[in-house]
Amino acid sequence: MSILRPLVVAVALMAVPASADPVYTWIKAWPRTDFARSAVPLAEIRPGGPDRDGIPAIDQPRFVPVAEAGVPDIEPVLSVAVDGDARAYPLRILIWHQIVNDRVGGLPVVVTYCPLCNAAIVFDRRVEGRTISFGSTGLLRHSDLVMYDRQSESWWQQYEGRGIVGAMAGVRLSPVPARLEALGRFAERFPQGRVLVPADEDSRPYGRNPYTGYDSMPTPYNYDGPLPEGIAPLARVVSVGDRAWGLELIRTRGSIAVDDLLIEWTPGQSSALDAKHIADGRDVGNVVVRRRQDGELVDVPYTVGFAFVFKAFHPDAMIVVD
Repeated sequence: MSILRPLVVAVALMAVPASADPVYTWIKAWPRTDFARSAVPLAEIRPGGPDRDGIPAIDQPRFVPVAEAGVPDIEPVLSVAVDGDARAYPLRILIWHQIVNDRVGGLPVVVTYCPLCNAAIVFDRRVEGRTISFGSTGLLRHSDLVMYDRQSESWWQQYEGRGIVGAMAGVRLSPVPARLEALGRFAERFPQGRVLVPADEDSRPYGRNPYTGYDSMPTPYNYDGPLPEGIAPLARVVSVGDRAWGLELIRTRGSIAVDDLLIEWTPGQSSALDAKHIADGRDVGNVVVRRRQDGELVDVPYTVGFAFVFKAFHPDAMIVVD
């Protein structure tokens, strides 16, 4: 425990009424979290609705062969392939659980999806020589999922893969190349691949979208930060690091080559955040981002998120729209 933490707690309890100080409430639920260490202003972290682990992470994922998945080919999955082990994580499951702790090809990974940002990202779970696992705090920052690791109970920003509160503040997870694609495309690439299925089919209405019409709303939920210029806040953008391109631009052109990157779009993937049933969502297409390396094209980490979240985490960067 940090030497400063008891002093910070005491000051917090004495200086302001408990109802006005979020740290007062957090300390009750998070007695092991070191709130004296923070990489972001604590005032930016807000309740998201559910309590700690109210959105349950999946820690013992169950898979079936792709031919037995029972998921419509057009539905989106987040796919990862490591050393011949190819796995697909349907958004119809991730939208209800948001975090999956898994191993792919022996690599410990955390598969994450924040529906409020449409951010589907995979990270390596190895940090400072040990493997950690993640759950949901029930909190948001910039409308993005705040995760926590169970070992130190530090809080992590999902969009950045960065520790923001606690002993791991400032530490970054390494992103793992993954694709947000339709299940049918995953099946074509990996006929022997495996697909995540629920441990209990009846525990959630899998296949239903609890955020019906969200990606057509004029403004995001629980967000009052700066909005991007020249593009709707909930328009999809493809981002690689601090660079981003509007999905509509890529759709219109079919492909974009930038430096050593090749970004390609093809039709045939339903939006998970449009219609009541995910399979009925409008076609937003598939994006693949690869880098030219030693005469070959190799996958690189990328995100197909909303414009507002890219602006929130890259306030000085531009989104290319034409």
